Amino acid sequence: MLKRLKKGLWNYRNVILIVLIPLLLLPLPVVAGTKEAECAFVLLLMATYWVTEVIPLSMTAMLPAILFPMFGIMKSSSVAKEYFKDFHFLLVGVTCFATSIEKWGLHRRIALRLVTMVGVNPAWLMLGFMTVCAFLSMWVQNTSAVTMVMPIVEAVLQHILKAKEGGCAGQDNPNLQLDDIKLMTNNIHTMTRFVLQAAAPSRSKHDLMVCKAICISIAYSSNIGGITTLPGTSPNLIFSEYLNQIYPNCSCINFGNWLLLCLPISVIMLLLTWIWLHWLFISSDFRFLWRCGGEKSEKERAARKVIEDEYKSLGPMSSQEIFTGVIFLVMVLLWLTRSPGFVPGWASLFPHNSGYISDATVALLLGLLFFIVPIFFIPLHPAAMISWKEFQASMPWKVALLVGGGFALAEGTKESGLSLWVAKLMTPLGDLPVLATIAVACIIVTMVTEVASNAATITIFLPILSPLAEAIHVNPLYVLIPTTLCTSFSFLMPVSNPPNAIVFAYGHFHIMDMVKAGLGVNVIGVLAVLLAVATWGVPLFSLDTYPDWAPVLPGFNSTTP
Repeated sequence: MLKRLKKGLWNYRNVILIVLIPLLLLPLPVVAGTKEAECAFVLLLMATYWVTEVIPLSMTAMLPAILFPMFGIMKSSSVAKEYFKDFHFLLVGVTCFATSIEKWGLHRRIALRLVTMVGVNPAWLMLGFMTVCAFLSMWVQNTSAVTMVMPIVEAVLQHILKAKEGGCAGQDNPNLQLDDIKLMTNNIHTMTRFVLQAAAPSRSKHDLMVCKAICISIAYSSNIGGITTLPGTSPNLIFSEYLNQIYPNCSCINFGNWLLLCLPISVIMLLLTWIWLHWLFISSDFRFLWRCGGEKSEKERAARKVIEDEYKSLGPMSSQEIFTGVIFLVMVLLWLTRSPGFVPGWASLFPHNSGYISDATVALLLGLLFFIVPIFFIPLHPAAMISWKEFQASMPWKVALLVGGGFALAEGTKESGLSLWVAKLMTPLGDLPVLATIAVACIIVTMVTEVASNAATITIFLPILSPLAEAIHVNPLYVLIPTTLCTSFSFLMPVSNPPNAIVFAYGHFHIMDMVKAGLGVNVIGVLAVLLAVATWGVPLFSLDTYPDWAPVLPGFNSTTP
C-alpha cells in the first residue's frame, strides 16, 4: 500500500509542486502586503518553477504577464513591451545565418578541413574537433554546433575502433554517413545500440578512453566557444539586453570589446580543458607535444582516410556555401567596426542617430538577405537560400519567450522597489574584498546552472546581483560579467544542458566520467574568468571605478572609488 502511494505521488509530482510551491510562498504577499513582497513572490515562484521545470520554461516566463497586473506592480501593456526587445532581432538575424550554414553543409567543410590540418593522433584529433566546435559555437547556438559536429566525430571514431590489423579499416559504414545528419541525430539511441554491439569486440581500453575524451570534449568546447561572442550563447545576449534596460546610459558593451575580453578566456579554457581531458582519459605522457613525424598506426591511417574521403566527397565549394561564408565575414566585420571604442566606427556616419544602430540591426539586415539575394544572383538556384519553414524550425522560440519573461521580471523588481530593498540588505557585503565577493557569486551561479538551464539561471540572478554591486558600490560590470560567463559552465551532468545530453546519447561514456571531468573544467573556467576580470578586464571596461551611469545609493559619496 505504501509502495503504491509513493508511486502515485511520484507520478503526480509535477502537479503537487505546481500547487504546493505557491501555497508555501503565499505568506509573502498576504502577510507583508507590500509591493516588494509581492514582486518577491513572483520572483521566487518563477525561480522554483524554472529550477524544477514542473511546467515548460517558456510558459513559466509568462507568469509576470499574469501576476504583475494582478498585484498592481505593472500594467499589462507595460509588461507586454518587455517580451520583445533588441535581443530578439539579434536572435532572428543570427538564426538565419545558422540555418544557412546547416542547410548547405558549410560546417562540415570547416570541420573536416580543420581536423585534417591538426592531424589524426588522438590528442591532436581531440584538439581539432574542440577547436571546430568552439568556433561554430561562437556564431550559432551551442546545441546546433554539437549537432553539426558529432556525426563527423562519430564517423571518425568508428573507423578508429574498427581499425585492426587486416580488419575493416577504411570500409564505409552506411549507418554513419554524413549526408543525413538530422535523420541520424533523431535516431541516436538506435544507432548507439547498434554501434556498441558491432564494435564492442574490437574495443580496447585505450580506444574506450579516446572515445570518452573526444566526445566529452565536444560538449565542453561548445560551451567554452559560446562565451566568446555576444550572440554565441543565450546568457550573453540576456546580459547585454538587461544592461541596456536597467542602465540605459551604459554603452560599454559591444561585440568588439566583449570579444577582446572573452576570446583569451576561451583560448585558455580550451587548451587547459584539452590537457585535463588528455591526462584524465588518455595518458599523462605529453611528449607528443614536441614529437613530430614518425610511423602512423593503422588506426591513425584509418582515421585520416575517412576524413580525407569525406572532405573529397564534398566536392568544390558551392555558390551557396560561398555566399554564406561571405555574409559571415561581412557580419563579423560590421560588428567589430560598428563602435570599436578607441576609434569612431561606421555608426558615426549617422551622427543624428547616435545610439540608434545596434548589432541587432546588422544581424537582421544580413539575415534578411538569405531570403532575397539568391533569387537574383544565383540563377541556377531560383529559390531563396533558406525558406521560412527552415528558419522557423531552427528558431529557438523557447529561448525567446524565456528571455522576454526575464526582462519583464527585471523591470518588475525595479518598479516594485525590490531591487532597492535587496541592495540595502546586501550593503554589509561591502566589507569583504571585491574579488572574494565575485568569486562566491561565480561559484554559486556555477552550482545552480548544473541543475537549471543557463538562460533561466542568468535570468534569476541578474536582478539579484545588480543591486548587490550597487550596494557594495562596485562597478556592476565587475559582478555581472563574470557571473554571466559562469552560467555557461554546466559541465557536470548530461542533463545540465542540451549539448551534454546529445553527446551522452551516443553511448561512449558514463555519467561519472562526465562528473569527474566536469569538476576540473568548472575549476578551470571559474579561475580563468576571475583572472580575466582582475587583469585585462579592468582597463577594458574601467572596472576599478564606479560609473556615472549606475545609481548611487544613499550613504555613498558619488566620488568614492
